[in-house]
Amino acid sequence: MSFEDIIVTNRGAVRTITINRPAKLNAIRGLTIEELEQAFRSAGADSSVGVIVLTGEGERAFCAGGDVEWEKDGGLESLDWQLGNIILDCPKPVIARVNGYAIAGGNHLAYCCDLTIASEHSIFGQNGPRVASPAGGYPVAHLAGIIGHKRAREVWMLCRRYNAAQMLEWGLVNAVVPKEALDAEVARWCEELLEMSPTALKTIKHSFGRIIDRTGIKEVVEAVAPAFFQTGEQKEGATAFLEKRKPDFAAWR
Repeated sequence: MSFEDIIVTNRGAVRTITINRPAKLNAIRGLTIEELEQAFRSAGADSSVGVIVLTGEGERAFCAGGDVEWEKDGGLESLDWQLGNIILDCPKPVIARVNGYAIAGGNHLAYCCDLTIASEHSIFGQNGPRVASPAGGYPVAHLAGIIGHKRAREVWMLCRRYNAAQMLEWGLVNAVVPKEALDAEVARWCEELLEMSPTALKTIKHSFGRIIDRTGIKEVVEAVAPAFFQTGEQKEGATAFLEKRKPDFAAWR
């Protein structure tokens, strides 16, 4: 398979999927999402793959969320975000190798993976309310099952930034290591997983997946604010971000 926004590599039974947009801090756009979905579906169906690793190119970012320029141009309006669901439903264990910023969609991807291993310099957080990027359904609610409702509401509603050590304490991250030790730590966890029964791992993943409400962002936005993209609120959020100013959301309260 040939990709533009991602790189797919194999090392033994480990398949690594890398978001390859380092100049954009690995921010994702529609094409990125389509390619990631295709890569995860392919890896999940490939009998030669035992473990999948998701990461970002370079040392600055795992994924900084949605490409705001793409969002400003209307990219979100037709988006039906199912990537997290695809990772959750993938029959193979998935490790997030977090190497820097894991913000917004990047943070969501990190906590949708089965295991998350981060370098010490990694930063986590959400961004949706800050830039009027719509969020809802399982991408939001799933975090409450990981770190609890109060912490999850803080993360999603206040858009604060958290270091890797704090996320380890809260339970969003499984391990934190110096950045020079990240690859070795991920490899160690992969080796352990490859020693396990693949069918047992598959049934365990399926069992965890059964407790998640799979309602998607699009369904929630249409139910809560059916004309959201016509109001100008989302455009104000994206424009303010690109102009490096605080958005003025007073008109939509």
